[in-house]
Amino acid sequence: MLERSKVLYSRGYSVLLVDLPGHGESSGTRITFGFREAEGVKASLRFLERSLPGEKIAVIGVSLGAVSFVLAGISPAPNAVVLESMYPTIEEAVTDRLRIRLGELGAVFAPLLLSQLPLRLGISLNQLRPIDHISSIAAPVLVAAGTEDRHTTLNETERLFTAATLPKELWLVKGAAHVDLYHFDPKTYDETVFGFVAKHLRNAG
Repeated sequence: MLERSKVLYSRGYSVLLVDLPGHGESSGTRITFGFREAEGVKASLRFLERSLPGEKIAVIGVSLGAVSFVLAGISPAPNAVVLESMYPTIEEAVTDRLRIRLGELGAVFAPLLLSQLPLRLGISLNQLRPIDHISSIAAPVLVAAGTEDRHTTLNETERLFTAATLPKELWLVKGAAHVDLYHFDPKTYDETVFGFVAKHLRNAG
């Protein structure tokens, strides 16, 4: 995210980078797949609203960051939202990752692993379904993912896009896996993602 923030800053935007709990310089070791991380997103947006009252805000969330934003249920919503490489349900996220490691056997072991999550984290699987919440985002949404992403499959990304409400856009990055989409194709990322952000911040009331 640092390279993207440098580009945005050079164009006159103020940028806030968020380290979710257990990531970067944030404390904590327990990952809750977006559920408790959502509190960090809420706190970050409250900080922005206090620091820059009345300013237009866009959010770019990648993978866990995207999930955390959606589960946070921010209201009022930012003026533009970009969701990259986001899983639709924890069941699919776990199954996809086990398939990468174990092939089709991964689907067999997924229920066993999933059954442990509520016991270990105190979270219901139903609380980790961003696809059920994406329609509540009252802002323009851009859904982006690589066509070769095996962590979040093409079908899953398309379902997320279908679940989102208008106005919305879909960017499928040909040949990209579960990678930094900016580094994979900076020129098209600039045109598509930064262009989306600029358009909707400019048009926001």
